[in-house]
Amino acid sequence: MALTPEDVVNKRFQPTKFREGYDQDEVDDFLDEIVVELRRLTQENEELRQRADALESRTAETGTVTAAPATAPFPEAAAPALDPIDEAQSSNSMLQLARRLHEEHVREGVAKRDELIAEGHATASKIIEDAETTAAAQIAKYNAEIAVLETKTNELRSFEAEYRLSLRTYIEKQLLDLDASTTPAAN
Repeated sequence: MALTPEDVVNKRFQPTKFREGYDQDEVDDFLDEIVVELRRLTQENEELRQRADALESRTAETGTVTAAPATAPFPEAAAPALDPIDEAQSSNSMLQLARRLHEEHVREGVAKRDELIAEGHATASKIIEDAETTAAAQIAKYNAEIAVLETKTNELRSFEAEYRLSLRTYIEKQLLDLDASTTPAAN
C-alpha cells in the first residue's frame, strides 16, 4: 500500500509506558514537513503522468506531435517545428525523460521512507534498551535494600529474644532473692 499524505496526517502513536516519549509538537512539525513534501511529490508525479499520457495519446493518434506551448518544462518541446519523424523521436525522448524523472522521484521517496522507518526502529530499540537497563538497575537496587532490611530484621529479632531471656532471668533472680529475703523474717 502506497503511503499518502493523509496517512501521515492521520497517523497516531501509542503512548509510551516507561517515560513521556518525544515532544509531540516536534513530531507534529516533522510530520507536517513530510506531508508537504509528499503532496508536492504526488502533485509533480501526477503532472508528469498527465504530460506523458498526453504525449502518448498524441503519438498514438497522429503518429506525430506538434510543438508544445511555451509552458512545457522541456526545452525540446519549445524547439522549432521539425519534420514528423524528428518530432516523434523528440516526443519519445521527452516521454522517456518524464518516465525517468517519475521513477527517480519514486525511488527517492521509497529510499526516504525506508530511511525514516529504519531510523524509527533504531530509536524505538534504543528507548526499549534504555528502559530495560533502567528497570534492571532499579530492581537490583531494591533487591539490595530488601536484603539489608531482612538482615536488620533478623538482628532485631535476635536482640529481642536475647533481651527477653536476659530480662526473664533477671526478674526470676530478683524473685528468688525476694523469696529468700522474706522467708527468714517469717520465722
